[in-house]
Amino acid sequence: MTDTASARMAVLAAEGGITTPLGFRSAALHSGIKTSDLDLVILAADVTATAAALFTSNLVKAAPVVLSQEHLRRTGGRVRAIVVNSGCANACTGDDGMRDARSMATMAADAIGCPAEEVLVASTGVIGVALDMPAIASGIATAARALTRGQGSSAARAIMTTDRFPKEGTVTVRTERGSFTIGGMAKGAGMIEPCMATMLGFLFTDAVVDPPLLHRALQDTAQQTFNAITVDGDSSTNDSLVALASGASGITVDEAIYPALVEGMVALSRELATAIVRGGEGATKLVAVTVSGAPGHSEAQTVARTIANSLLVKTAVHGGDPNWGRILAAAGRAGVVFDPARAMVRVGGTLLFENGLPHDDASPQAAEHLQGETIAIDVDLGFSPGASATIWTCDLSAEYVRINGEYRT
Repeated sequence: MTDTASARMAVLAAEGGITTPLGFRSAALHSGIKTSDLDLVILAADVTATAAALFTSNLVKAAPVVLSQEHLRRTGGRVRAIVVNSGCANACTGDDGMRDARSMATMAADAIGCPAEEVLVASTGVIGVALDMPAIASGIATAARALTRGQGSSAARAIMTTDRFPKEGTVTVRTERGSFTIGGMAKGAGMIEPCMATMLGFLFTDAVVDPPLLHRALQDTAQQTFNAITVDGDSSTNDSLVALASGASGITVDEAIYPALVEGMVALSRELATAIVRGGEGATKLVAVTVSGAPGHSEAQTVARTIANSLLVKTAVHGGDPNWGRILAAAGRAGVVFDPARAMVRVGGTLLFENGLPHDDASPQAAEHLQGETIAIDVDLGFSPGASATIWTCDLSAEYVRINGEYRT
């Protein structure tokens, strides 16, 4: 991209949510899957949209994931609608679960008038429980009749399970060819270390984007955002991140303005991804673990993820203890070779370890930083110039144990 083109490109935060981009509608309602609150949503494109998706790398995949992968292969990345339910994962439910997922796609397709393979299905909730299909059928029929624009906030609430708040947003991307919009929403609070996306995430744009380019943009985006978060180190059976492009803005994305698309998707996705961590089960602090001076980016990310998933580090953060020893020990077991005598550890910018020796006199300053809600942990492995990576996580509290100890009861 030329300097002139770069100067004409900008990503601006905007008001709205998943259906703010042109060409999309939604409807959400309480169908009875959950005892209360919204639990079912249909997201629909006015015409068939191009699509790309990333799914869980867990070998145990829920029926909706298997079905959606199959539908994307059959259509070559063309989608008209997505039907989502919360309160039941439809995972580990055998042949009945696959039948129910197919029924959800067929019912939504019949209701809006498209082939069943142009409908994706996503579910989230308790594993090993059968869907209440009469409730699903009634909900899909009612939601399909109520599809409209401007209901993104309801859709974001309908996909929640243990989330403390909905996560949605919109950005406007300005390019030399004109502007297009990207809207998104996500859910997740526990069982979060996606290794592909997040538990459920949706990014819609009104740009014109071919499926292969959209898939590449989604991969580039996830690597920097949804693939860089962890709450508890567990990947779900249902993780799904889906991008749709309606083309309604008339702005065509090709290689020349591809960076603008990715910049917009990353900006929105980082807000959604970090909101998942900030709202993690029992979380009181958002923690950014940045590793620099690494042999390569993948090594930096590996060390950062190991620190971010350390129960000892997470509990120390929760208790306000600037325990640099736990941080350095987690880095040392990550499988990346480095010289501890050349490493440095900082908490909130305060140097706590350098040249193989502690700086414990600075602990009070670091402890003060840990009283805040946004925490920075920085580790330099000592390679020069070295690569860096950031993983976002949260602290570990007794509330996390309570939530997950009672999840099915």
